[in-house]
Amino acid sequence: MTRPVYSFRPNLKNPEHKKAWEKFQSVPEGQKNQYLVQAILEKEDRKWMEEVIQKTIKESVRELNICGGAEQIGTDPPAGDIPDQMMDFLSQMENM
Repeated sequence: MTRPVYSFRPNLKNPEHKKAWEKFQSVPEGQKNQYLVQAILEKEDRKWMEEVIQKTIKESVRELNICGGAEQIGTDPPAGDIPDQMMDFLSQMENM
């Protein structure tokens, strides 16, 4: 059985592609496959963790009844809505 092959052709005019290429070039030869595997898996782990955090925040907001002054008007917070400030905070955490 032959191993699958993928060709990465970054567009160096795109700043993100250029930055990714420069980082990839700094990986020692013989470790590039492992680097890509680890990067892909870490991306999936971050996505899963973000979903868990979002769910936890939604549940906490619902339980505390603090979303949008809901306790004052006697309605439940909208399901699925996360305040923008919380999302900004989570986004900043991801970039650390």
